[in-house]
Amino acid sequence: MSIKMLFPIIMLGLAVLTGLNGAALANVGQPAPWQLGLQAPVSPVAVQGHEFFILITWLMVIITVIVLLLLLYVLFRFSRKRNPVPSKTTHHTLLEVVWTVVPVLILLVIAIPSFRLLYFADRVEDADMTLKIIGKQWYWTYEYPDNGNFTFDSLMIDEETAVAEGKLRLLDVDNPVVLPVDTNIRLIMTSDDVIHNWAMPSMFIKLDAVPGRLNETWTRIPGEYAGQTFYGQCSELCGVNHAFMPIAVKAVTMEEYEAWVEEAQQKFAAVDMPSVTVASAE
Repeated sequence: MSIKMLFPIIMLGLAVLTGLNGAALANVGQPAPWQLGLQAPVSPVAVQGHEFFILITWLMVIITVIVLLLLLYVLFRFSRKRNPVPSKTTHHTLLEVVWTVVPVLILLVIAIPSFRLLYFADRVEDADMTLKIIGKQWYWTYEYPDNGNFTFDSLMIDEETAVAEGKLRLLDVDNPVVLPVDTNIRLIMTSDDVIHNWAMPSMFIKLDAVPGRLNETWTRIPGEYAGQTFYGQCSELCGVNHAFMPIAVKAVTMEEYEAWVEEAQQKFAAVDMPSVTVASAE
């Protein structure tokens, strides 16, 4: 086998072996240059998702190595020189059973933790607060129904401002989401126009915001990340400015969050509630 044929396999192996520890090399809450693995997991869902990623990666490595060894064996054992008279065997019961049963077992190994992770990410039990996320062309709107029902828009800051203030280009916003640590947070998502996707890699969240529909998930940020800002982006092609819909989530202590809520209630507008008409008893 030539070096040219081995090169993609070698690169895949290096990427896999390096990628498993790539999260440790990345900055918390944001991508890092030349990062190959996932971002460092923060929330409980992200931790389980990272473990599932490692499981799948090692399964791929094992399957790739086995297939490679089989190919090398076939090239060696059944070459024209060593096997001048090819076999005319057309059926092999044991072999057919093996290549049917083994993939089924592999799928079961993948399916069980996959379904467990999907259920864990989907359940929203005993939420301490709710954040409503609304996708728009091309920015995000956030509502805090449990804290005065105020709302604000979050838009990407321009490149000149990002450079001048030492912020992250294409990731920092004018009004970041502020969330308390050590709190179970329900996230409800919808859209006002087209389908968007609220993606936060460090929290293992990637959920569509669909017009006329409410999708929900949950997250919890450990207390050790208080003061940390996490970044994400819209991950559903939603129009010409799709690349300019960043997400910034700032984690704070509960005391800081309560102080911010008092300020936000004065700074931002309240959500207009629909008027209710009470029928007359007459």
